[in-house]
Amino acid sequence: MAAAEASVLPQELVFVDLETTGGNAAHDRVTEVGIVRVSNGETVEEWSSLVNPGCAIPDPIQAFTGISNAMVADAPAFREIADTVFDKLQGAVFVAHNARFDYAFLRSEFRRLNRRFTAGVLCTVKLSRRLFPEQIRHGLDAVMERHQLTCTARHRALGDARVLRDFWFKLRGGFEERVLADTVDALLSTVRLPPHLPPDLADDLPEGPGVYRFYGEDGAVLYIGRSAALRMRVLAHFAAQRTDSRQQSLSRAVRRVDWIETAGELGALLREAALIKALRPLHNRLQNKSSATFTMRASPGWSGGFELLPIDQVDCGALVQCFGLFRSHKDARKALEDIARAHRLCLKVLRGEAGPGSCLAHQVGRCRGACVGKEPLAVHGIRSQLALSSLKLKSWPFPGRIALRERDPRGGADVHVLDPWAYLGTARSDADLAQLQTDAPCAPFDPDVYKILVRYFAGKHQLDWHDLRPAILSS
Repeated sequence: MAAAEASVLPQELVFVDLETTGGNAAHDRVTEVGIVRVSNGETVEEWSSLVNPGCAIPDPIQAFTGISNAMVADAPAFREIADTVFDKLQGAVFVAHNARFDYAFLRSEFRRLNRRFTAGVLCTVKLSRRLFPEQIRHGLDAVMERHQLTCTARHRALGDARVLRDFWFKLRGGFEERVLADTVDALLSTVRLPPHLPPDLADDLPEGPGVYRFYGEDGAVLYIGRSAALRMRVLAHFAAQRTDSRQQSLSRAVRRVDWIETAGELGALLREAALIKALRPLHNRLQNKSSATFTMRASPGWSGGFELLPIDQVDCGALVQCFGLFRSHKDARKALEDIARAHRLCLKVLRGEAGPGSCLAHQVGRCRGACVGKEPLAVHGIRSQLALSSLKLKSWPFPGRIALRERDPRGGADVHVLDPWAYLGTARSDADLAQLQTDAPCAPFDPDVYKILVRYFAGKHQLDWHDLRPAILSS
């Protein structure tokens, strides 16, 4: 058997860095391009240009990059430098830090001009992780500190591109060529997709968070998912080694994939929940479950037991009297019975049942006798509150409808419009927000949104929100 062909280091590389108006390639634009080309181990060209994005640069981005609206006012639009950029990138491996970010932005800019750009992509974050697995941090500042690299223009395109070139030269001097070549080859390996999907799907998929949808031959939505890393998650569905028959069936049926990028995990969770409810995809397991959700509502004073009822019959202000979210009346009843048994509570009192005589549990020593006066109802009520405390639903912690801002680490943001425990939509502009304020109706309590938001609020020490209730005008 012939020996496997040895990996070879690429000889043509372009080290690329972009500055942009935000973190979403579908909506934001490029404000600066920096390119350093290396050929056969030597730097052969450096080039950069500011770019007029055709829109305002947000203040946080200006502060971060130092590129102001005034600086790009007289700069060329991307269409004016597209030929130059395209030529400088041709025939070389595209190298960048968080490379899918820069690659996605350039592909989007070219796509707006009806031009197709594709290249082999090498991410220096992934390269650093592979070669230095003992290290925790692999951001560009950490890489610079670890390898004693300097930069005279940090967060400017050409300055950062030069740092990546210097990092590459450090790696070439610090590793055997075979080791470095094998690592690069593994990172450049082409993702194999089913033949019925477009070959450039892997290039188009973003690295960041969002929601994705799989469509079948007839255009029906087969599956909706979300991930903090869209590209990795979507491509995992088509991995050749998958043995799950359900996943194999789904991957064979998919004919089209689309996605919605989000600023963070909250937006992905909220959109996934909303889309599954609206579209009811065939392969989402939740689609086959009943949409009704039941809760246990305590009577005032805890003396009249609990009523088991659908959550949509409960006013938002009365949630503090409710305990638990259950898929069915049967599940709610079983939960109440299990809690009563575990804490020797009286089911007759908990269910609000009238009539003389003790409950069955008291007759066998599993109830302390609240049903026959042996245990005061007030004491039984306190014990019931303690036993059910972990299930108690939370009241809405805001005065009413709010806009909750979720920031993208790269400077963008999504604004989620929330009514008490309901998701009304996400805005990415003032116009979107104004439309949601005007058009979004009041929504009923949503158990899935409730669970998402409770977890999110619990994990955040500071929330960026503002009140969307109409201002009350004084007479």
